[in-house]
Amino acid sequence: MDPAIAEADLAAVLRDGYVILPDLLTPQELDDIRKAVAPLADQHRRNAFECHTTQRVYSVLNKTRACDRIADHPRVLELLDRLFLPNYLLSMLQVINILPGEKAQMLHTDDGFYPLPRPRKALGADTIWAIDDFTTDNGATDIIPDSHRLGHEMPEDSERQPVVMKAGSCVFFVGTLWHGGGANRSPHPRLAVTAQYCEPWLRPQEAFILSTTRDTVRAVSEDMRRMLGYSIHSPFIGQVDGMHPKRLLEPGAQPL
Repeated sequence: MDPAIAEADLAAVLRDGYVILPDLLTPQELDDIRKAVAPLADQHRRNAFECHTTQRVYSVLNKTRACDRIADHPRVLELLDRLFLPNYLLSMLQVINILPGEKAQMLHTDDGFYPLPRPRKALGADTIWAIDDFTTDNGATDIIPDSHRLGHEMPEDSERQPVVMKAGSCVFFVGTLWHGGGANRSPHPRLAVTAQYCEPWLRPQEAFILSTTRDTVRAVSEDMRRMLGYSIHSPFIGQVDGMHPKRLLEPGAQPL
């Protein structure tokens, strides 16, 4: 990828807390994702934060290969390479389908569960990919631009700004940016996939080493394997029985 594009993306993220990356998925890739996740998104969620009229699918990697391109897209990795230490991790891969009538989600940050005082450098980053068009009426993600510089409290006069973008685009933002799912006032669902990342010395949201089968790990890309935790962050974070975790993927390797 042209380094100038990556540097321009990074400049926007550092300035505003986010950047929209347009037209990264083809119509065929979008259709493949819709067909793969439709049978999986069959349950409403359980609490106010997840929203009761929103469907979410977890452990996506074990259920379909259709979303792999989202988690390890080169343009996203170029940004992550510039923001984080080597061997950064995938923290979450999740399908989010906001149904008609859903209310706006509460504003939050996605690395706020790491108990370090703000303002500070982001410890994580997020992508939200539009599988359907994101509009002002159908539940497009709302953001507060420049809020990545704030402390733990949001100013009361902060105005939610919907991320309007075409299907196949994604919004990339740092984990300190305040955001939330928008209200869906349209008659149609709004399908998205989110991939979230964190520094290599932090605990990810999903324990991929436990939740992802070895057959799945063998099937994904080398970048994905690294981000799932099959890597060593110097000097020895991530070792298994004193060895590199990729040894567990070798033919004949036995569970410990």
